[in-house]
Amino acid sequence: MSRVAPPGSMPVVPAHVQARAETSRWRRFVAQFVTSKAAVVSLLVLLLAIGAALLAPWLSPQNPYDLASLDILDAKLPPGSKNFDGSLTYWLGTDGQARDVLSAILYGMRTSLFVGFVSVTAAFLIGAAVGLIAAYFGGRMDAFLMRLVDMQLSFPSILVALVLLAALGKGVDKVIIALIVVQWAYFARAARAAAIVERNKEYVEAARCMALSWHRILWRHVFPNCIPPLMVIATIDLAHAIALEATLSFLGVGVPVTEPSLGMLISNGFEFLMSGTYWICFFPGIALAIVVVSINLVGDHLRDILNPRNEV
Repeated sequence: MSRVAPPGSMPVVPAHVQARAETSRWRRFVAQFVTSKAAVVSLLVLLLAIGAALLAPWLSPQNPYDLASLDILDAKLPPGSKNFDGSLTYWLGTDGQARDVLSAILYGMRTSLFVGFVSVTAAFLIGAAVGLIAAYFGGRMDAFLMRLVDMQLSFPSILVALVLLAALGKGVDKVIIALIVVQWAYFARAARAAAIVERNKEYVEAARCMALSWHRILWRHVFPNCIPPLMVIATIDLAHAIALEATLSFLGVGVPVTEPSLGMLISNGFEFLMSGTYWICFFPGIALAIVVVSINLVGDHLRDILNPRNEV
């Protein structure tokens, strides 16, 4: 005998029906994503870069920051050269401190990706919270929070980051804080726009009728439906964060020399760019460009897929 829901109550959807719907939605997303060969190749390149960065201590032929393993006689060797005793091949050459450029790129990519992912994740959470609260309560709360967002967005990102790092000093943690301050406003504006659309829907009214707390309504009901546009912004902002960190490090106000990133490697090799030893700056720059372009291509395709106007 089937159970009949009492009048006025919300219908209960069986768990297996929900699981089947989620599986179907995921398969549809994957099917749409693989239609773009450029996005698929970019995703594979990005995953390869992340894997190489995570496994840098095991993949790198040399620990470029172990001063005991460096020999000044191997400084500025061109790509394909061997070290002084012939036991190691420098496939991308060495820099002015006799560090293997390939090893330095793998270690530097770890720092760049770590800074990018941590700063974007924190900015995502802070911005989403601000945007959801502004949209849900409206009125003076909305006006106050959005004026803060407008104030933040009125200043150039690089200017805000430079001012913060001038006050805080160098360090990976300082760069992450600067990037969070620069990026949270983008997520706040997008979350507010998405939440305004969702707050007037029937499921939110039903949750209010059930006397659920406002934070439970926001995070358990409204927030999951605001994730698609926020994920697109997070992907694009990840590339922006990595490029901005590289810019700050290139200018000498980012990460310290003891924890170099791709931007720091480019900065160290810039002085040798016109002296014939191009590889010191060229290969880290190529690595940075590949990572940033791959993330942007994936983000652009995600924007096309998750655009509600494209749904039939």
